[in-house]
Amino acid sequence: QLQASGGGLVQAGGSLRLSCAASGSIFGANVLAWYRQAQGKQRELVAIAVSSGDTNYVDSVKGRFTISRDNAKNTVYLQMNSLKPEDTAVYYCNYRHLISGVDFWGQGTLVTVSS
Repeated sequence: QLQASGGGLVQAGGSLRLSCAASGSIFGANVLAWYRQAQGKQRELVAIAVSSGDTNYVDSVKGRFTISRDNAKNTVYLQMNSLKPEDTAVYYCNYRHLISGVDFWGQGTLVTVSS
């Protein structure tokens, strides 16, 4: 089970940090990711952090968002800087085990960026 937190209302140019904590241990080859879904749009992948240490981002957030993971705390973070109104969405965290395909979603946390 994943529990996301940290969303809120922020002005354009501001920052927020999202957290997503897993209730159990994260082990093996896996990916922790953040997705977002704006109203009326499809869910899109924002950033991934692989257990190997690799990270990747959608082009629209490169240079502004940073994903990180603390395996000791079973937690993944998304530091969001220079926020734009178009970043407004519900943000979801996701865990996927790369071998078994086991997949979990957090409940979502709303980020609203005002202009």
